[in-house]
Amino acid sequence: MTSTRSDSHNWNLVFLQLLIEELGHRVIGLGPCVPDDLLIEECRASRPDLVVMSSVNGHGYRDGLGAITRLRREPSLAALPVVIGGKLGVTGAPDTDAALRLLDAGFTAVFDDGNVAAFREFLALLPGPERATARRNRVTA
Repeated sequence: MTSTRSDSHNWNLVFLQLLIEELGHRVIGLGPCVPDDLLIEECRASRPDLVVMSSVNGHGYRDGLGAITRLRREPSLAALPVVIGGKLGVTGAPDTDAALRLLDAGFTAVFDDGNVAAFREFLALLPGPERATARRNRVTA
């Protein structure tokens, strides 16, 4: 679990970590303002089942696009599920075109404007710890 590289907010990360853990997943929290290189290094090292990116500052689209482009260039991470959510633009309204561009760039799902209900539904589709085989599910958010 991480924020985007320019987002210094913490409360959204705390909320997400509690939500994800409540649903039975283990969370590795990278914190706010995570550079793309660090995100890639941590994904290589921890081999998460999912990466969750959150943005509150309105630059989620721009920062997320850069991060997913870099991450998808890495052969070992090309198929890793990655989602992004929160305030993705500065207009204050969800932007369907921007969300589609993020999906086209490689995000598995986009939760514009912090759609927590849709995010919960997405997480419910992931294998839970009781169904994990060789290792516990790890969500890097």
